[in-house]
Amino acid sequence: MLTITAASCTDPGRMRGENQDRSLVDPAHGLYLVSDGMGGALAGALAAELVVTCLPPLLWVALPVEAGLTSAVVSERVCAALIRLSGQVRQASREQLGRPGMGATVVLALHRQNQALIAHLGDSRAYLLHAGQLTCLTRDHSLAQLLLETGEITAAEVAHHPGRAQLTRYVGMPREVLPETCSFTLAPGDRLLLCSDGLWRPLGSEALRTQLQSDEPPERLCQQLVAAANDASGDDNSTALVVVCQPLQTSPVNRLKRRRAPR
Repeated sequence: MLTITAASCTDPGRMRGENQDRSLVDPAHGLYLVSDGMGGALAGALAAELVVTCLPPLLWVALPVEAGLTSAVVSERVCAALIRLSGQVRQASREQLGRPGMGATVVLALHRQNQALIAHLGDSRAYLLHAGQLTCLTRDHSLAQLLLETGEITAAEVAHHPGRAQLTRYVGMPREVLPETCSFTLAPGDRLLLCSDGLWRPLGSEALRTQLQSDEPPERLCQQLVAAANDASGDDNSTALVVVCQPLQTSPVNRLKRRRAPR
């Protein structure tokens, strides 16, 4: 069993008047998510707000209570909840005057016991720091990523390609979405980072790894990550959500209760 601590921090950056990023930290249900709105200031903020308010109840209706997070059934039902969410945001975009085409990215982590599931749409990312190694758990749903995978551009060209900001999948898109998921077992010392592109783009993997290796609590880690993104660029909203996994601590009282009574 693991003890989980988590926190998030968000900032509009140095060049944006409004923050369209939203996050949710819900340790009671083991749910953590980040959403980055798109489609103009008011539309983007509303879309991201719809993600963090509407997705949790959809998940709780869809998920089996006892199913492990590494089961195919859970993955399918999380994807179904995201598809329903996308339809709701698409409908809201049609009904809201002056907010056509609004949408949002989403990256979420579910935690139960020592298992985790990641699901996402768009270019907000999830990273896992394990044994000092940082792994990106998500694949950007962008035109530049598609061009990279088909060999039309190189990895070095992705960072500067205009297609890096053109999303191919997102919440609220005109057609039905295809979310992606992955599941795995967490270990003591592992750290998860969920973040918007305003954080990971200016920092890069090595800076993220260095920051996450700090012994600071999650609140401080998130603040440091956002500050570093602002120092490196600050041209976009940035959000960091950090989940820290530690061994379950047994209290002295509980240890005492397990001792055999003297004869």
